[in-house]
Amino acid sequence: MPAVTSRAKKAPRKRCHTPAVTNHEQLQERSSTPVRRVMSRVPEVTVYFWIAKVLTTGMGETTSDFLVHRISPLVAVAFGALGLAVALALQLSLRRYVAWAYWFAVVMVSVFGTMAADAVHIGLGIPYLVSTVFFVVALAVIFALWYASEKTLSIHGIHTRRRELFYWATVLATFALGTAVGDLTAVTLHLGYLASGILFAVLMAVPAVAHWRLGLGPVPAFWLAYVVTRPLGASVADWGGVSRARGGLDLGTGTVSLALTVLIVGFVGYLAVTRKDVNDTGIATESADTSTTV
Repeated sequence: MPAVTSRAKKAPRKRCHTPAVTNHEQLQERSSTPVRRVMSRVPEVTVYFWIAKVLTTGMGETTSDFLVHRISPLVAVAFGALGLAVALALQLSLRRYVAWAYWFAVVMVSVFGTMAADAVHIGLGIPYLVSTVFFVVALAVIFALWYASEKTLSIHGIHTRRRELFYWATVLATFALGTAVGDLTAVTLHLGYLASGILFAVLMAVPAVAHWRLGLGPVPAFWLAYVVTRPLGASVADWGGVSRARGGLDLGTGTVSLALTVLIVGFVGYLAVTRKDVNDTGIATESADTSTTV
């Protein structure tokens, strides 16, 4: 009879083999991840964008001048600030780009930005050169804060509340800066409004050519052109509105403002119907794209 050992022989363990997950199964799992459409809060940058932008800059310039000379400047600035607050509140309440709401906000930024720059010069007596430098520094600070927070300055990523606030702060600063620069060239440097308009038209083409031929990045090219559109539109509008003694056509700021308003309403209405400035293809996964969090 065999001896009984003190330790029983252990039964062999059964190994549970987990079937390997194939690449096909992984792709199926990823494809089942919930997705949501990321709707941009600003229009696509097309030729329509630049046309509307130049129209609004000119309209804001002459409308501001018309109001401050027809009613009390303090009342005009108060109305401008109120209109801007209403327009931005409406724009920020929307979850996607709506043509009429967006361009209404741009118009009010244009009107109030002009008033702000003029108040610095006329109300406080600060020279256009000094106010230009001030608004350049203000714009640089906004850009620095925006980039530090979001790691991008691209308007193609304006689909969160924080980015949109940075965007509108930038837009307001560019309008004030453009107003000061336009008056600097036309008045301080004595170029006149027509010559200033031609100068800024040439300058606006520089970043476009630099992007096309010299490899300038799309983001700096866009913002450089965006800043220049303000003095371009304002100079042309002023040329049409001011008296012949000031080198203009003497059409009157009210007449120019009304004509530009009609053009803007018609053009924005066309964009609202045709949606030629809307990109409906932006889709991001809810789990992977953390930038969609507001």
